[in-house]
Amino acid sequence: MTKKERIIVFLLAALNFTHILDFMIMMPLGNYLMPFFKISPQQFSFLVASYTLSASASGFMAAFFVDGFDRKKILIFAYGGFLAATFACGFAPSYHFLLIARIIAGVFGGMIGAQVISIIADLFVYERRGRAMGAVMSSFAVASTVGIPLALYLANLISWHAPFIFIASLGVLLIPMLIYFLPAMNMHLKTSGKARFNTEGFVAVFKDDAQYKALIFSGMMMFAHFIIVPFINPYMEFNLGYSKHLTPLIYLVGGIAAFISANFLGRLSDKIGKLKIFTICLLLSLPMMWLVTNLITIPYWIVLVLFGLWFTVSTGRGVTAQAMVSNVVKPEYRGSFQSFNSSMQQLGSGLASLTAGFIVTKNADASIAHYHWLGYIGIAAMMITLFIARKIF
Repeated sequence: MTKKERIIVFLLAALNFTHILDFMIMMPLGNYLMPFFKISPQQFSFLVASYTLSASASGFMAAFFVDGFDRKKILIFAYGGFLAATFACGFAPSYHFLLIARIIAGVFGGMIGAQVISIIADLFVYERRGRAMGAVMSSFAVASTVGIPLALYLANLISWHAPFIFIASLGVLLIPMLIYFLPAMNMHLKTSGKARFNTEGFVAVFKDDAQYKALIFSGMMMFAHFIIVPFINPYMEFNLGYSKHLTPLIYLVGGIAAFISANFLGRLSDKIGKLKIFTICLLLSLPMMWLVTNLITIPYWIVLVLFGLWFTVSTGRGVTAQAMVSNVVKPEYRGSFQSFNSSMQQLGSGLASLTAGFIVTKNADASIAHYHWLGYIGIAAMMITLFIARKIF
């Protein structure tokens, strides 16, 4: 990469860090929010799903106009609204206020991911995209390695409000640098002329088997992964007896593993094939999903090893999947397609959270029941995802 490309990738990764951390932090806060607001697992799942479902709806609507605007302007606008809503989450005095703030954050957040992926796809040819995508998506690993442990530390030290204020404050510092360093992203406008509401991208999706199957693939993969994630922390604390002060170590170890794998597997996929790496990572993740949802009380170092391995293969699966999906659409429709793609991903994770909330119940001793059922559902959904991938990529 050139120096300019590295700066842009770094800034997009930093933006992605705050965006992903805001979404991810809700899940490990389950064992803070449920007792604080005295809410059920179902009500907690609404908090998690409210963001993703509103993000899915806004991402879908944005797909009809984003290709008519400079991608940089759309990104800055959406990110500003997202940060304002995240600040509101940090000052939420009640469950319902927090729920509304999460919905608003999702409305703006639903437009962010698609623009980041579209900008990377516009800047890097397919043969170099795996490395760039891996670098940007390594922000997931950094969010896990640094962001979540630090956010949970702030939650333990101050209150659950603190992580949201921390995330929004970081984002405010990023905006001036994004405005200065990110170039105008309007090359795709040469074919469209001016901003307008259009349905061309939507129609193109359903005229192309590869595009609409790729969207189903994205949604199913997120469903399969996130059906087990929201209740990991409550299960670890309320069922297995691990202290909430140990939880940050899971994300620290897993995040380090994911950071290394995002960059290494992203480069490796450019050399030996993205579908091959995706298939290997997905198959390796299946037994780990079963282990996570059927875990018994064991030495904590074994738990850390398990989660480190799971984060590694999950990250490799995600990096290669996004690189493959980005290549099924023409550049002039990339923004709208990635908005549809982001919408399907959010829809998949939102439905996963709701499904998990209705399956998991709370026992009289505050432990949760039926968590292992989620593992079986996730494994089945992963196998469907693999079948679709082998057909279209």
